[in-house]
Amino acid sequence: MNDVAKHAGVSRTAVSFVLSNRENTSISDETRARINDAVQVLGYRPNAGARALAAQRSDWYGIVTEIVTAPFAVDIIKGAQDQAWLDRRFLLIAPSDQADAAGPNQGLEDAAIEKLLEQRVEGLLYAATYHRGVHVPKSANEVPTVLINCFDVDGKLPSIVPDERAGGRVAVERLLRAGHRRIGVINLDPDIPAAIGRLEGARDALKGSGLELDPALVVSGHATADGGYEAACRILDQPNKPTALFCLNDRMAMGAYDAIKERGLTIPGDIAVIGFDNQELIAAYLRPKLTTVALPFEKMGALGVRTLAALTAGQPIPADQQLVDCPLLERSSV
Repeated sequence: MNDVAKHAGVSRTAVSFVLSNRENTSISDETRARINDAVQVLGYRPNAGARALAAQRSDWYGIVTEIVTAPFAVDIIKGAQDQAWLDRRFLLIAPSDQADAAGPNQGLEDAAIEKLLEQRVEGLLYAATYHRGVHVPKSANEVPTVLINCFDVDGKLPSIVPDERAGGRVAVERLLRAGHRRIGVINLDPDIPAAIGRLEGARDALKGSGLELDPALVVSGHATADGGYEAACRILDQPNKPTALFCLNDRMAMGAYDAIKERGLTIPGDIAVIGFDNQELIAAYLRPKLTTVALPFEKMGALGVRTLAALTAGQPIPADQQLVDCPLLERSSV
């Protein structure tokens, strides 16, 4: 700032007032213009770290997520980043490494949050790559924190999650509108939130039409293409096979396609198929293209930032858990 002041022929205090947008000062427009010109010529940048230290606040939010290169994580980050930019905020992204069956790498997760707090972020977003309950490190409680695509098993932190039940309902309602009455379901592992919610939604839709889900037509495909193939074989080889399949993710739908075609059946002529997730590399490139329910990752990321902004401003938020609609994307398989 001394260099800027010397170049503009003004005091260092005047430079400080102009760069901090201080109001109610007697600095003329002509002086402000000279200072701004000097900033441009010299390439001056304020020290954001020093500003944050002095003001005890920054323009940064931190986001902690597993596998930042995974498609779903990328979509969450994009939604959050776009919304943060609209709010003139910036995201610092810290990966917590790949989660395994036991959960995320706890040591890296703790270190990631600690590093973000060292940068004096105003708030934290904690994002998961699949919908589940999580235990958030205690250090996250030092600043406002919002969970995305997961929920706090201790019930202390607000979360943004997909409306799995409504997504399952909209999928089966679409099959019902197409005239199908006997519908098979290729389920995920049955105890996870996505499986529970989507299956409840399917039952809701059938009940609304005076129907019930036949337990014999519900088979777990364990979230894989091979599992979807095997589950579809079991369903389609029954004497009274269904005329439609609701696959609770797109990978299982891909496997179901193979089982259907092996039996000389056509999609959607003999069997209609709906997936879930909208994994673009699967849904848009199957033949016929897969009608599916999309998980709203970008919307969840954006809503997470809006919720975090409300919390950091001391404003009330709508609920501890906010549900985001999962839209149906029509293609050619129904």
